[in-house]
Amino acid sequence: MIDIRALSVSRGGKTIVKDITLTLPERQVISCIGPNGAGKSTLLAALGGTLPFRGKMLCKGKPVATHEIGYMPQHCRVEAGLTALQVLLLGRHEALGLRLRPADYAAAGEMLAALGLSHLAERPMTTLSGGQQQLILLGQRLMRKPRLLLLDEATSALDLSHQMRVMQLLRSYVRQNGAVALIAIHDLTLAGRHSDQVVLLHQGTLVAQGRFETAITETMLRQTYGIEARILTDVDDGPVIVPLTASQPFLLHTQQP
Repeated sequence: MIDIRALSVSRGGKTIVKDITLTLPERQVISCIGPNGAGKSTLLAALGGTLPFRGKMLCKGKPVATHEIGYMPQHCRVEAGLTALQVLLLGRHEALGLRLRPADYAAAGEMLAALGLSHLAERPMTTLSGGQQQLILLGQRLMRKPRLLLLDEATSALDLSHQMRVMQLLRSYVRQNGAVALIAIHDLTLAGRHSDQVVLLHQGTLVAQGRFETAITETMLRQTYGIEARILTDVDDGPVIVPLTASQPFLLHTQQP
């Protein structure tokens, strides 16, 4: 269990994230949702150790060690001429030493298979698409076996099949390793169907946390996203978000010649 207490982040003299207090239970995938500019990326970057913050992040009453965190920011790419397999193996660089063990290769091979990318093992990263690189870099973080996994839009460049594969892989990972994953995501239907909980941010503050069906309502979507939407359920009782219109439509004012 990760406890975040009164976390605030200021940049350029402006407070971006304000006094966020929440609990991230172990063995859960938690989606961080909210409109653009809500503070999702800032929150994850602070927890990932790349931005200074006020407040505390504790695990069982103690600060979370850097090696226990796996943080993957947006727009993460590899420009070096490493193969996909080599990038995965770098995820265990702390334990590799000077020699690679058969178990390390086996673990990397299993990760490639779990991601559906075994055929790319010997391909240089520079030849892969943005979505394929995103998957390999996610696999690298998982290879480190972090206690806290922080993913900023890790499904943004993926097709529908790989989006679901990633969410299923994350659920399996946190349950098997007693970890917690906090993932910033824009697809509300994907978040509602594949997350144990959601965390909703708006203007840098925490406005809701809990199971999707109790935390997210049509009124809440109107107040935070500025949209009129319907929350439906499919045959498996999973949520389906149907956006209808912006509650306050943008008007374009063109100057007459």
